[in-house]
Amino acid sequence: MTTAQTAPCAISPRDKQAQAKRVGDDLIQHHGKRKFYSVDQVRAANQRCDIPMDVACWSHALFNTHYDFDRIHQAAGEACDYLAMKREMLESLSLGSPGSWFDFDLSWLEFPDIDWSIFDFFD
Repeated sequence: MTTAQTAPCAISPRDKQAQAKRVGDDLIQHHGKRKFYSVDQVRAANQRCDIPMDVACWSHALFNTHYDFDRIHQAAGEACDYLAMKREMLESLSLGSPGSWFDFDLSWLEFPDIDWSIFDFFD
């Protein structure tokens, strides 16, 4: 009998929100407010925030460009879906219901209906 299993990198919406906050705060603290960060910057923030390697790709989906995300996953031989993962990360931060009307290739700072109060850097 085959049992359905979640992907090894699957995390709850609450954990996605916590990861976005921790890594986002770290990136702002170390590099200032930017639309996107480099792969190395996100990788270092994940390490400083003790984000486990198996879920670090969620940070890359939120804070890297689509091109950078695809490039690092192709190099690793992984087939992660940038748009789906970014959408899930943003939905975990969203105040309202998710919408399919906006462009998920936008920077994490350009999305509407996000509860920015969870980020310390806006205090």
